[in-house]
Amino acid sequence: MTTRRTLLGAVAAGALAPWAGARAQATRLPIFDAHVHYSHDAVELVPVKQAVQILRQAGLAGVFVSSSDDEGTQRLLAEAPDLVVPELRPYRTRADTSGWVRDDGIVKYLEQRLAKYRYAGIGEFHLYGADVELPVPQRMVALAREHGLLLHAHSDADAVERLFKAWPQARILWAHSGFDRPDAVRAVLRRHQALWCDLAFRTDQASGNKVDPAWREAFTEFPDRFMVGTDTFTPERWHYIVPHADFSRGWLADLPAPLAEAIAWRNADKVLRAAWPKKA
Repeated sequence: MTTRRTLLGAVAAGALAPWAGARAQATRLPIFDAHVHYSHDAVELVPVKQAVQILRQAGLAGVFVSSSDDEGTQRLLAEAPDLVVPELRPYRTRADTSGWVRDDGIVKYLEQRLAKYRYAGIGEFHLYGADVELPVPQRMVALAREHGLLLHAHSDADAVERLFKAWPQARILWAHSGFDRPDAVRAVLRRHQALWCDLAFRTDQASGNKVDPAWREAFTEFPDRFMVGTDTFTPERWHYIVPHADFSRGWLADLPAPLAEAIAWRNADKVLRAAWPKKA
């Protein structure tokens, strides 16, 4: 399975090259970015006002934000409540990414944050295969169920199936579309109506401004199930938000307008923003 870091290397090697042209040519289509992190190191290097300026410069209609720890999300939400839809990441620091599934302290952290703040989802979390059955992930799923929250899973297809087994009524946003082939993604989508896919780091869906035929088939079969995502997993990735939005506009322009709008922002607005109702 292609890793995020391998894909980042591909971007550095030349995947960004078409973006300048896309920016000049593509219509300024609104984008709802469904995969953004504003973690503790990003807060230090990209202050909150600058972060919001970047989001607005990108022409974003909304942004699904999580962070390690949660303070970055709360700061960004306070600064731009019109843009930010918050989710709670089960990581206190980056060190939690690999070992959180066996750390009882994660449960206490989630419970404390959920008692203090409101969220639309829990994630993005890294969870694979049978690890879903461990007590900590099971308690996380139970908390999501208790609070009516969406799950944002960086997982393989096996883990997605196990999450739905643990909670059949779950709503799951599948980060990076599982880094799986489009035909395999379609197979999982056929089994689960409450599964959506973000396209973060899926540079394979487009060559220049042309949509890959296999992905076009997936988008056409499931026009309401895909969303754009950047994945700012390091502070430096914040400076990709604007060019990534323009790159996305470039390949989306190769799709019929209603489908392009659905993937660009309507699906995320319908699913993510709808999970974040304003206080009465």
